Amino acid sequence: MRIGLIAMSGVRACDAELMEIGLTFPGVVERSQVIASLPSLGLLTLAGMTPPEHTCRYIEVHDLRNADALPTDFDFVAISSLSAQIFEAYELADRFRAAGVPVVLGGLHVSALPDEALAHADAVVVGEGEPAWPQVLHDAEHRVLHGCYRATGQFDLAHSPMPAYELLDMGQYNRMTVQASRGCPLRCDYCASSILIAPNYRQKPVERVLAEIDRIHEFWRRPFIEFADDNAFVNKKYWKRLLPELAERRIRWFAETDLSVYQDGELLAMMRASGCVQVLIGFESPTEGGLRGLELRHDRKRRWWPHYKEAIQRIQSHGIRVNGCFVLGLDGHGPEVFNDVYDFAVETELFDVQITLQTPFPGTPLLDRLRREDRMLYDKQWQRCTLFDVMFAPQRMSAEELRCGFRELVRRLYAEDTVKWRRENFNRKYLRTVSTYEEVLE
Repeated sequence: MRIGLIAMSGVRACDAELMEIGLTFPGVVERSQVIASLPSLGLLTLAGMTPPEHTCRYIEVHDLRNADALPTDFDFVAISSLSAQIFEAYELADRFRAAGVPVVLGGLHVSALPDEALAHADAVVVGEGEPAWPQVLHDAEHRVLHGCYRATGQFDLAHSPMPAYELLDMGQYNRMTVQASRGCPLRCDYCASSILIAPNYRQKPVERVLAEIDRIHEFWRRPFIEFADDNAFVNKKYWKRLLPELAERRIRWFAETDLSVYQDGELLAMMRASGCVQVLIGFESPTEGGLRGLELRHDRKRRWWPHYKEAIQRIQSHGIRVNGCFVLGLDGHGPEVFNDVYDFAVETELFDVQITLQTPFPGTPLLDRLRREDRMLYDKQWQRCTLFDVMFAPQRMSAEELRCGFRELVRRLYAEDTVKWRRENFNRKYLRTVSTYEEVLE
């Protein structure tokens, strides 16, 4: 069979003014370009486990937008999409089906709303793709694709297939993705990923992670790796086994983590020496009130709040940039939160700041709660799930105050002189040149 694998990518906002003034600022543009250029690791993984008698072609959706006509020489296409792009994915699926090409839809949004997706597809995959893919291939080959394919049980990452990196034109990407774990022990009310795809935290064997990096090395001499983990450093013993191996491979890398990483100085030193350039940490709110009840199991986000400033200083003192993420519009946030975020970023000397609006994605406890409280302003308008568009009525300010306050904070945080100060300040105070892995550990 000839299989088309189509990745929906890109960063967008429905707020036209924000698109015009905000998403052109340096800090936003850089992260947006990174996200937009990340290949779909899920689709590459499915391609990697596809038997060799079949051929796979990986396509970024922007290549189809620019094409005169759809490529229809496929036996079926698989499309993976998040919520913000799902209506475009549905439109694309309808066009393929009208041309006689069967369609399989998957991804977080489809896992949350499979019945909605089935109106535009011959089949949908719910949950992890690896357990369901062999049956999808079998049925597609026999022209009996139908309904909903659900993963049975939990996929063992020890059996992870090698992603088909060879399908990519490496020149189009500024980093490659590798996954070392799935899931997150935290349960934040705005997060659907661990709930829908990986409810239990699992670690991929170190040897398999290294094999993937070695495979990338075959195409890219000194790659930049983004670890596609929801919360990378949960198992710190695991990383202390992995990091010396990364140091030998001379890569640069980035990961997302919770705050607890700051408590382990040995780990931080090993991270820096192994090529860690930056960590992204979800602080969510600069004030304690905004964090109450955000993490549903143990209220850990609020419990970590007193350690925010110490954590940032300690991580950055190891020469690792912190990208501090904040979610605006939490129930504890009033109009003062915009100044609070700006002042916090300046006081703590964060290298990077990422701000988003609280977004009720399908499948999240947040969406269920806002519906119960009759606070959804644009329910089911999934194109607004961009992280930059207001979808609900905030508790302590109006929707317009949230929208305007966010725009103004974007202007202030990403003004050229502000970004320049943050970066020069980090380089002056924290950036170190490390010759060897052993030197950092001394």
